[in-house]
Amino acid sequence: MNTTKYILLIIVSIFFQSCEEVINVDLDTAPPRLVIDAAINWQKGTIGNEQKIILSTTTGFYSNVIPKVSGANVAVKDTQNFNYTFVEIPNTGEYVCDTFKPVLGETYTLTVTYEGETYIATEIMQSVTPIEAITSNKEGGFSGKDYEIQVSFQDPLDKNFYMAKFFPDIFKSPIYSIIKDEFTNGNLNSWQFSDEDLKQGTKIAITHYGISKSYYEYMNKIISISNSSGGGSPFQTPPATVRGNIVNQTNINNYALGFFSLSEVDVRDYTIE
Repeated sequence: MNTTKYILLIIVSIFFQSCEEVINVDLDTAPPRLVIDAAINWQKGTIGNEQKIILSTTTGFYSNVIPKVSGANVAVKDTQNFNYTFVEIPNTGEYVCDTFKPVLGETYTLTVTYEGETYIATEIMQSVTPIEAITSNKEGGFSGKDYEIQVSFQDPLDKNFYMAKFFPDIFKSPIYSIIKDEFTNGNLNSWQFSDEDLKQGTKIAITHYGISKSYYEYMNKIISISNSSGGGSPFQTPPATVRGNIVNQTNINNYALGFFSLSEVDVRDYTIE
């Protein structure tokens, strides 16, 4: 009997040791590709002069470090040929400008020069109507018993596209949603957000964006991929290549990832009562 117990103990020990082994699968590694995070956001009630563009590169699947890109030239120009230069905070990959002048309906062109290649994108700054009301109830989610947040705003009488970011203080990353006014043009519109982990006292940072049609289509793909992969934020490296509006003028095949967008935004902080 004791011998049998001893043999079983050895077998169980071997089993658990084998379960602790980490198996790394060899994956094809593509050459690093430039990633340009160029979201110009103008918060209502502010001057909007301080803006930031972040440059990085793609990295291996198992890497937890996002390589930052230094030594690039980054600038944004408007139709009046006024050039806004973004200067890097040394060795951070963050390029900042404190003299930017946002104008709704204005067309801006982004130019990034890095390692002898030039990347260009053009976009129009989009407006957004203000948030009118935020309410909550406890009838949301699949169970019908989760907290649901409703954010209301008035949609203007033209074609509009919107994005919202919900960032509860109990989450590690924000949740993004997009909508268009195809069936609500000119009417009161709203965002709905619910999650089983929301509770009384949860603080939620809410950002309401006006976006272009092309950015709406881009984010629709990004969010779909993020959801299907079970990931969190759509701004994490996606498991598939989604090309934005930034074009490499020197070598079209060496395209950059990311999107150049310009949005007016309305920001609110809400606490579930």
